[in-house]
Amino acid sequence: MPARDTPAPEDSVFTDRAHAGRVLGEELSEHRLDNPVVLGLARGGVPVAVQVATVLRAPVRTSVARKIGAPGQPELALGAVAAEGPATYDQRLLRAFGLDEQQLHQQCEQERSHAQQQERDYQQLPPVELGGRDVIVVDDGLATGATARAAIRRVRQSEPQRIVLAVPVGAPEAVTALGEEADLVVCPRRPAAFSAVGQWYSDFRPVADDELRTLLAESAA
Repeated sequence: MPARDTPAPEDSVFTDRAHAGRVLGEELSEHRLDNPVVLGLARGGVPVAVQVATVLRAPVRTSVARKIGAPGQPELALGAVAAEGPATYDQRLLRAFGLDEQQLHQQCEQERSHAQQQERDYQQLPPVELGGRDVIVVDDGLATGATARAAIRRVRQSEPQRIVLAVPVGAPEAVTALGEEADLVVCPRRPAAFSAVGQWYSDFRPVADDELRTLLAESAA
């Protein structure tokens, strides 16, 4: 078992995603988990998930969910879609942009196709059965919660015993909202002054595809 990280104040930052994963894993270890499997959301959630899986001694795999961006503002998620399962939308934002789900159907299917291709590229390990066990969906943080919501709804189709959403840090309103989707949300830090996930990490460099594959391969060794 790795050395436990010292609990940090609410307003402190994580060193990097690995540090965040250890802190998150320790928090999760306080819960009664039934035959857990860990799913890291690609890309940034995977380094966190690998550390969580190490602490819990659980298998880890990856899952892909992609944003459905706003016109002219691709980083603003009007919704999200996973490789399988229903897309999810922020109805308030749709109204603000004067759009409906049908108008975004083509973009949604393009993002679904990208998600399916990424999963084929990333998954180098045999699939793990999710039915009847606790599935822990892990990301590096929760801002709007769009991609986490899509990932949770996909996992729900596999009939797990329980879905746990686990993130090191999250916007309080997003954490509360996702509590209606997951059976349990574990989020050690919910700072009131939240503006972006990256502000809560000293090192928040992008995760490259090769790094993701290496992490997953090493976790299974």
